[in-house]
Amino acid sequence: MNARNHTGPDVEDWRPEDEQYWESTGKKIAYRNLWISIPALLCGFAVWGMWGIITVQMLNLGFPFTQPQLFTLTAIAGIAGATMRIPASFLIRLAGGRNTIFLTTAMLLAPAIGTGIALQHPEWPLWVFQLMALWSGVGGGNFASSMSNISTFFPKRLQGTALGLNAGLGNFGVTTMQVVIPLVMTLGIFGAFGGEPTTLIKDSGWIFGKIPAGTPTWIQNAGFAWVLSLVPLAALCWFGMNNLKSISPATGNPIVAFGKITYLYTLAFVPSIFMLYLYLPAPTGLGLLNMWVAIPLDIILALLIMKVAAFGPMKEGVAKQFQIFRNKHTWSMTILYIVTFGSFIGFSMALPLAITVIFGYQHIPDAAGVMQHALKNPNAPSALTYAWIGPFVGALIRPVGGWISDKVGGSIVTQVISAVMVGASAAVGYVMMQAYASATPEQYFSTFMWLFVVLFAASGIGNGSTFRTIGVIFDRQQAGPVLGWTSAVAAYGAFIAPVVIGAQVKAGTPQMAMYGFAVFYALCLILNWWFYLRGGSEIKNP
Repeated sequence: MNARNHTGPDVEDWRPEDEQYWESTGKKIAYRNLWISIPALLCGFAVWGMWGIITVQMLNLGFPFTQPQLFTLTAIAGIAGATMRIPASFLIRLAGGRNTIFLTTAMLLAPAIGTGIALQHPEWPLWVFQLMALWSGVGGGNFASSMSNISTFFPKRLQGTALGLNAGLGNFGVTTMQVVIPLVMTLGIFGAFGGEPTTLIKDSGWIFGKIPAGTPTWIQNAGFAWVLSLVPLAALCWFGMNNLKSISPATGNPIVAFGKITYLYTLAFVPSIFMLYLYLPAPTGLGLLNMWVAIPLDIILALLIMKVAAFGPMKEGVAKQFQIFRNKHTWSMTILYIVTFGSFIGFSMALPLAITVIFGYQHIPDAAGVMQHALKNPNAPSALTYAWIGPFVGALIRPVGGWISDKVGGSIVTQVISAVMVGASAAVGYVMMQAYASATPEQYFSTFMWLFVVLFAASGIGNGSTFRTIGVIFDRQQAGPVLGWTSAVAAYGAFIAPVVIGAQVKAGTPQMAMYGFAVFYALCLILNWWFYLRGGSEIKNP
């Protein structure tokens, strides 16, 4: 049977806006690709986000690194994943959906196995773990290609629902990782291959309670565990997904497509490594750049490298994708997507270590009245018991946000959740300030967690609303790259939040980080109203 009959991997005839075609042919193909895409994306998020949990356990196991050094691991993973999304935004057109999702899923095996090996060697230098964190960024990049791909399969009237399902259920990778990793660390599930356990020197935990000090712990399983799902998933992507020839007309054979993907992904590591070298303090880097200079530099370098290094037919494809930057709505939606996904992934990365540092110690003044934060709190809540709740709620509610937005319009939903996030972020800051000045910080923990759940829920709903808005504003050729691009910039939240919160904790003013986020959300309220809700707006509540 040929491709036109839709039995092969390449689909040439694709008309999802034609209702008769959609009901007879399109729906089956689209939903099959969606249901395979979701678990592949889930594993991508799990591998990308695993350093938020690994760093907590490295602290509990006595790895010879300081808290600021451990914060750099989550930040490196965050910025690598964000930078990888820039080329990933363009991969579907250049290489095809099936080819891209298969290879980028298979690529996750490298950081998963490499991290498992490195974690068996606490004596290895910090740069080895930083390299593994950088490599884990491949999982972050997968979101942009996954969303770009799924957006091409569904009609405009279902964009919010389909993209909400893909992103929302895919984002369960964060929650899955936060639940699975603490559990598999307590089990010698890989026998001799899995290596020897290390003994906990501090209490740890998982979703059902504490894991006491002295427990044998296979921290290396944090990486190895994902191999069990990645191998069958890669096979499923290869045999079950499709390339849409109307979207990806010049992919070439699979080997050529794989070459394009590998080439562009490899290029993305160059600006990440260069920027991190300029940004990170000695001995890892030079410590020359402020974060707010480093991030724009990283983005600009990634785009320049893509434009300069692309060649042959790939150069023409990249040039066509770059046309999205001439549209002002690309930029407005980029900022609004930072509010939603940037907050979700940033708080997911920063929350476990923030709980450990703020609530894990008693904060008492010394003889001179200077506040000290080094005495262990015997009543401390375990970060690994609670940190998963916020990302779980945010991911679970995301498809609901897409569904509501399909009914009432995306921008009105974005406006409501932005207002909620202003209030919740300011309130979290106040509670953090109270906890960080208390000898019994645990008394503030319940309020702290509930407010963070509100933040995660609002960000999840807002993810669905911004997907809907992008799907309506842009045509089918541009919506995918715009989704990928906005998700790339927003993913820098995974770098910004750990750095900002970590720096403010170190300065003794953790509340200032959350107050700063609240101000940003308030400014985005005005932006969203101006572009999409005021009376004279060019596009009304898309």
